[in-house]
Amino acid sequence: MSQEDQIIQWNIKLRDKTPYEIIHWSLNQFGSDKAIASTSFGPYTAVLLQLITEINPLIPIIWIDHGYNRSSTYQYVEKIQELLKLNLHVYSPRLTAARRDILYGPLPIDRDNESALQEFSALMKLEPFSRVMNDFKPHVWFTGVRQTQNCHRKSFDIISFDSVFDVWKINPLLYWTDDQMTRFLHEHDLPNEFDYFDPAKGDEKRECGLHAPWAKKFVKQK
Repeated sequence: MSQEDQIIQWNIKLRDKTPYEIIHWSLNQFGSDKAIASTSFGPYTAVLLQLITEINPLIPIIWIDHGYNRSSTYQYVEKIQELLKLNLHVYSPRLTAARRDILYGPLPIDRDNESALQEFSALMKLEPFSRVMNDFKPHVWFTGVRQTQNCHRKSFDIISFDSVFDVWKINPLLYWTDDQMTRFLHEHDLPNEFDYFDPAKGDEKRECGLHAPWAKKFVKQK
């Protein structure tokens, strides 16, 4: 069976499974010692973090701190870290936010300039995330991506092979709605965070680069 056909079969199998079941299946399939999960600490991110740490608290949680987060996000990080005892690994760009602003000017969020947003994402997200992948060399990468987040993500599957980073990407919450996410947070007494800003997107209709096919042109292949 080709890899493409295998992926189709896996997605059919996992379509009606719970996020818990999807994570367990993925760890059994690809190995728990070569897994990572990424987070932005944006809205609803505590759901994935609770699921991951409950199943295996040793899985590295990766956060790319690009330096443009609001104070509420940094406070939220501390709160979630205290509640869930995350195995948190924070990566930052080699270029600080202050230095980037001096060298490249204002954030490209108010301009209808896709190339400027892509270049920003390459500097401030893809560069540090590439180091993550080189350092951890994971076989599986869990994300909090959901179809309702933007139009691009409506085409995503639960499982795919990410050719940019050479890793199996798992989206256990892909089909969950905001109502389901909110209910989960309430059931587990977890806080949410809506005062979140991602300058790598410009707005919520765009992709930041970690989940976009154009990232390949910026990521150095091994």
